[in-house]
Amino acid sequence: MLRYIVRRVLWGVVLLFLVSLVIFVIFYIFPTADPAELRAGRHASPQQVELIRKSLGLDKPIWYQYLRYMTQVFTPFDWFGAAHAPGGTGPFNFGYSFQSTAPVKDLILNRLPATVWLVAGAVVVWLAIGLPTGVISAIKRRSLLDRTTMVTSLALISAPVFWLGLVALYVFAADIGKIPLFAGQGTYLDAHNIVTIPGPNGAILGGKVGAMILPWFVLASATAAIYARYLRSSMIDVMAEDYIRTARAKGLRERQVIVGHGVRSAITPIVTLLGLDIGTLLAGNAILTETVFNIPGVGRLVYTSIQRSDLPVIQGVTLFGAFFIVVFNLIVDIAYAYLDPRVRYQ
Repeated sequence: MLRYIVRRVLWGVVLLFLVSLVIFVIFYIFPTADPAELRAGRHASPQQVELIRKSLGLDKPIWYQYLRYMTQVFTPFDWFGAAHAPGGTGPFNFGYSFQSTAPVKDLILNRLPATVWLVAGAVVVWLAIGLPTGVISAIKRRSLLDRTTMVTSLALISAPVFWLGLVALYVFAADIGKIPLFAGQGTYLDAHNIVTIPGPNGAILGGKVGAMILPWFVLASATAAIYARYLRSSMIDVMAEDYIRTARAKGLRERQVIVGHGVRSAITPIVTLLGLDIGTLLAGNAILTETVFNIPGVGRLVYTSIQRSDLPVIQGVTLFGAFFIVVFNLIVDIAYAYLDPRVRYQ
């Protein structure tokens, strides 16, 4: 088992290195505009652009730029001198924002708690809804309940996230909703407590929890539907296996057969989906939900940076997100080996 974990960790390091190389090529060698001109602004003189190009080290050879880039991001040391390490020293030194001149690392870390709070709540919601729905639909196959849940899940998968968010605000938001139950848009910014009862504008709950109820359900809706359909399909296959019939022949209770043998075997593919979903959402993939509900998260940061052509922020979030995806893939691989002993021997 230890050899398997070490092998996966080493592969994760190699993968992160390859991702950093691709990001460097995209943002430094094939950018949509000259990084020095973007940093200098529209009205800068050629002399100012050239001075900024030298300060950023863009006049150096490509191999030198890549080594500088890698050391300032992944090490706490300034191997190439302060003049060639914009944004301070590493680790995770992504330079300065072109718009606010603030360190990109600080911008990401300031926005990360809101994204973590959003993703963590959404994960709880989609697991609490998606997994039981998938199991019940598989056990009650071809029943009215099964058909209803599968049609509903298909509708949720097909519905755009931003549309669901706007509909949720129109129907349930305490300030503009027809059925004012939950806190509306922008209330997360004004929340100072974890939870308050009652919330602002007559909402059931207030605080950070109350402000996140609608975003949690909107973000989790499509994923819960995908998990339900995926687990249903997996459970149907598992419940037809010989060892399930053997367990029933031994006289085990149906609940024990379903939970102890069926769900345990059918849920292993869900672990892979869970790791990828969490990694991509933390990487800024919740951009639509954060934009609709005005949540100051990483996705919202990406949205505003793209609007302003803030290249260092986009680059920093991309690499930061790649780190999350690689790490959660590594966690999934290790968890998979514990759930399915056959994996560790492959």
